[in-house]
Amino acid sequence: MTDLTPLASLSSALADVVARIAPSVVSVHSHRARSTGFVWKAGLIVTADEALADEGDVQIVLADGSTVAATVAGRDHTTDIALLRADTALAPLKMAAGVPALGTLSVVVATNRDAPSAALGMVSVSGTGWRSLRGGEIDARIELDVRLRPSQEGGLALDASGEPFGMAVLGPRRVLVIPTATIERVAAQLENRGRIARGYLGLGLQPLRLDDGLGAMVMKVDKAGPAATAGIRQGDVIVAVNDQKLSGVRALSRTLGPASVGTVVDVAVRRGGEPVSFKVTIGERPEA
Repeated sequence: MTDLTPLASLSSALADVVARIAPSVVSVHSHRARSTGFVWKAGLIVTADEALADEGDVQIVLADGSTVAATVAGRDHTTDIALLRADTALAPLKMAAGVPALGTLSVVVATNRDAPSAALGMVSVSGTGWRSLRGGEIDARIELDVRLRPSQEGGLALDASGEPFGMAVLGPRRVLVIPTATIERVAAQLENRGRIARGYLGLGLQPLRLDDGLGAMVMKVDKAGPAATAGIRQGDVIVAVNDQKLSGVRALSRTLGPASVGTVVDVAVRRGGEPVSFKVTIGERPEA
């Protein structure tokens, strides 16, 4: 009996990996939308937020074809992570903490038409952390050279050893992976609180170009907000935060992440042309 060729050995190994992972991967049905999810903890399913409908009932279809009702435990559009609760006996998967090297093979185990599916690709980008267009902190930049259908979004990306290292999502003209570190951090907050805390100043700002740089004019003040408590008024012009000149309103907003809540910042403003400084304790953005 001849030994398996290298290609046959690889094929057999990939099939074994997919067979091991597939039972913990589910199809997610929401209003006019189909995507994939996976068991993160007992009774908790992680899926791609962007692929999940904004309203309506949610159901998950298991590998054996059975259907289970699910509820949204929480969602964070900035990191594209949503957490579902469902009464299932599916075993959670252990996620790999590492980031795969550039050029290594990766398999995405997902669902398509409610059946398990797999796609083979390569890690085309493997880099450091980055911030999404919506302001979410992603712990590593990972892109895959692989083609996925919309229903496969939210599937598990596996490394060359067959360990899941993140969730595959559809980015602009590329497939991105939300890494394990981001999933663990965000999903834990969604499980406990149902939402991600965001920093809040309580100000409506308008960009303003000054003779010596950029500023932000205060157009609106939440009377119960942190800035009002500190003494900032409508008409003030913010020029610096913690001695760092303002580079724009959007840049200021991006500093108000979960870690900012409760911190004290020095806000330099101009009031009637005169410099004034305030200490503002950043609050938590209220739910809409």
